[in-house]
Amino acid sequence: MRSESEVREQYEFLAEQLESEEMRHERIRMMFTYYKRALGWVLEEEHI
Repeated sequence: MRSESEVREQYEFLAEQLESEEMRHERIRMMFTYYKRALGWVLEEEHI
């Protein structure tokens, strides 16, 4: 299991990537959005 700081770091990295101009391709954006959402759920479950 990854530590909270590792998961949070990946989440923040994905958030930045989704905002970049290079992420215009819709399928790539969709994939990263789902991955980001999954990481968000992991972070929420850790704090419940």
